[in-house]
Amino acid sequence: MNKRIILPLIALICLPVSAQRLTVTKTTIDCGRTGYEQPITATFEMRNRGLRRLVIESVKPDCGCTAVEYPKEVGVGDKFQIKVTYDARQLGHFQKMVQVKSNGTKQPIYLTMKGVVLTEMVDYSGNYPLAMGDLLLDKNELEYDDVNKGDEPMQQIHIYNNSDQSMSPNVMHLPPYLSATVSPETISPGRGATISVTLHSEKLRDYGLTQTSVYLARNPGEKVSAANAVGVSAILLPDLKEFDAGNKGLAPQLQISATEVDFTSFDKKSKKTENIVLYNTGQSTLKITSLQMFTTGVKVTLGKQELAPGQTTTLKVTGYADELKGLRTKPRILMITNDPDKPKVVININVK
Repeated sequence: MNKRIILPLIALICLPVSAQRLTVTKTTIDCGRTGYEQPITATFEMRNRGLRRLVIESVKPDCGCTAVEYPKEVGVGDKFQIKVTYDARQLGHFQKMVQVKSNGTKQPIYLTMKGVVLTEMVDYSGNYPLAMGDLLLDKNELEYDDVNKGDEPMQQIHIYNNSDQSMSPNVMHLPPYLSATVSPETISPGRGATISVTLHSEKLRDYGLTQTSVYLARNPGEKVSAANAVGVSAILLPDLKEFDAGNKGLAPQLQISATEVDFTSFDKKSKKTENIVLYNTGQSTLKITSLQMFTTGVKVTLGKQELAPGQTTTLKVTGYADELKGLRTKPRILMITNDPDKPKVVININVK
């Protein structure tokens, strides 16, 4: 009886000894941009998680324009790299694949590199006026204006690695209504990349202005701070289908006395107030559904939020001298209305 019990146990214990596991961190790498006849390399991080030495039998590219570099054998538990280099002798987008055969998997593993070859590749720090340490940017503010529900607009930030080491930038603390990609994922010294940030308007909760900050890390695990913040604002317009072509004549119509306020001089006072008059010259009630500020330093008071045809009201705008000094973004006021011709009104605040 003992032999009948022990033999199956021995068989079970021996099974994992011959098992092999070859793992890949990423099977597809976006290399981003390169210049014509400027070879570009994708480095695939891999590991032998099996219980015996890994033997790589072959690494075959799908065309002669791609060269590969890899170790023949890998120790138990060891990490290693397979490097795939494309010669970039064709303009346009490319996608190159290599087949990896080894004793670590029953079926071959396929690795893919992709990117785009440009006529001329120019990367220099003069294109990037903003700095986050050694990472240079062309802008650190993203604005999505006049967005309708269901739109998915995309904006880009171009970045440049001004250090002597490679970087793997990523965007952190993204809210549910934003997504971001970085291409290429790793930036060599003296090279650039593009961050694409997409707004998913269906996930915005309110009409009008939504503001947030996301944070750009030069490498995974980097701590966030105000120094690497990127401001993001989105303006979602209301749905005004009730005033279509057939009954647009019945819609409210907003007339406004001014869309700019001058706070360039305070005459040594701590605050200053300007009045703007709003008129409803339409045929139905004008509704001001939202009134928001893009920055601090400004206070607004509205006499009425609803104006019957022919009625007027006053918007009082107060600026505070100390708070308006040194703002990073231009102060503005956003008004959302149910006038189909003016669903969004921006009042600019002029400061020194």
